[in-house]
Amino acid sequence: MKDATSDSFFKQVYGLVRQIPPGKVATYGQIAALLGNPRGARAVGWAMRACPKDVPWHRVINSQGRISERGRHPYDVDLQRAMLEAEGVAFEHSGRVDLSIYQWLADKGD
Repeated sequence: MKDATSDSFFKQVYGLVRQIPPGKVATYGQIAALLGNPRGARAVGWAMRACPKDVPWHRVINSQGRISERGRHPYDVDLQRAMLEAEGVAFEHSGRVDLSIYQWLADKGD
């Protein structure tokens, strides 16, 4: 298994996240699983905190369909939500995204 914190892993995360189309989201765990590291959600989070500007970081959320606040400034949460809403992603009153509607299904070309 690859070291989940390696530069190579981070580059793989960024390459996959760049494939998420506007109006769709993926979870940290989903990205990790697609990269062959199903227990690597936390490492995906580390990669996203350090991602290059051309990576659509705002399209990655947690497994509950929420924007993760850990390790971020409060304004980043508002920015992420605004960016997702601008792409047509709707939030429930509770602040969740309905993953059954908006989750990117990489294997289905969605």
